Amino acid sequence: MSYLPHTDAERQQMLDAIGVTTIEDLFEAVPSTHRFPYLDLPPAMSEMEVMAEMQALAEANEHAGDFAIFRGAGAYHHFIPSAVDHMLRRGEFFTAYTPYQPEVSQGTLQAIYEYQSMMAALTGMDAANASHYDGATSLAESVTVALDVARRKRSKIVLSPNIHPHYRAVVRTYHQWGGLQIVGDDAPRSAAELAELVDDQTAMVAVAYPNYLGQIEDIPALAAKAHAVGALLVIVANPLALALLKSPGELGADIAVGDGQPLGIPLGFGGPYLGYFAVRNEYVRRIAGRIVGETLDKQGRRAFVMTLRPREQDIRREKASSNICTNQGLMALAATVYLSLMGKHGLKQAASLCYHRAHYAADQIAALPGFEVNRDRPFFHEFAVKCPRPVNEINAALIERGIIGGVDLGADYPHLTDHMLLCVTETNNRDEIDGLAAALQEVTA
Repeated sequence: MSYLPHTDAERQQMLDAIGVTTIEDLFEAVPSTHRFPYLDLPPAMSEMEVMAEMQALAEANEHAGDFAIFRGAGAYHHFIPSAVDHMLRRGEFFTAYTPYQPEVSQGTLQAIYEYQSMMAALTGMDAANASHYDGATSLAESVTVALDVARRKRSKIVLSPNIHPHYRAVVRTYHQWGGLQIVGDDAPRSAAELAELVDDQTAMVAVAYPNYLGQIEDIPALAAKAHAVGALLVIVANPLALALLKSPGELGADIAVGDGQPLGIPLGFGGPYLGYFAVRNEYVRRIAGRIVGETLDKQGRRAFVMTLRPREQDIRREKASSNICTNQGLMALAATVYLSLMGKHGLKQAASLCYHRAHYAADQIAALPGFEVNRDRPFFHEFAVKCPRPVNEINAALIERGIIGGVDLGADYPHLTDHMLLCVTETNNRDEIDGLAAALQEVTA
């Protein structure tokens, strides 16, 4: 039976109340030639038939499970425990918004508190907010912090060219009217070469870890140079890599930013993702976002409250330096559940699998005629490969074999024309890696 909340008599009473006779009279303002057009609809179907039709349409779409994926560049295909999605779909989390009222938001507040605690521990920083839209937004917000710390007396920002190109573009979009001098990413540079650009007019230096090419650069010397002139060091880090590598805090970072997508968030056609932002204590009041703290209620029980909402427009709009007024709370929850389920050892195991499988893949590809793996620096789970044919041609041939190949680096780095950025995660088993190597040999023979 259809859901019809009103009877004919009730509908007539409503029409009488507004002075018309029929429902059609309500549409008199619409020209008759356009009124109630004929719709060539198919015959009605039952619910079971509709479900079958929708399933057939859905199956026409290709998804991550249909391919062996060897593409990363900021969005990674990782294993996600099924409990992550089940937790996200709980009504009290799925529909929750900003928890301004702690008496009715303890669950959401605790989830944010746990997220902040784990991200601070992972990055080696003192505090973390919750949160930003993506890694690019987080990096752009770090520039705002650096300028605030420098009291706007410095206008030079040094960006490594090995930071994700999209991140660097967002920084420029955010701060295009601020009179900033953004330097460093106009040509290939190592961390040591980047340090030569740092001077007493520099407010911030940013470097990626691992960088966009998958490599691990020598950061401590750059950190020392930045701090010697009073600039902040920002490290854009892959959070999963931090399970194996030294944390940004250990490397001297003042701010650690990046995308939390590797932490239990699916590829999802490009989003929504999660921008994490962690800082040292002295800068915590300058950041955007919100920080939840732990306290005791009147009965002495553990409780969680919104401790800080610095730099937001809803606090002092006339003094606000950021328009971030909401966050990716549901994605932060996904990362929290993922980190809780994986634990310290599980996270390290996943990162270790990425590292070893990527190096196995690099060895197999380096042995192929015409291919050359870039081993200038250590790498985590991504590496650049010089190819004997244009990358777009190779990728087109790979996709026909059920393989998603790497990113064409020549599009953003002209000196790396015919270079492919490949990524290997714990989801790529040995058979898939061997299949990739065989396919590369076949399509370039």
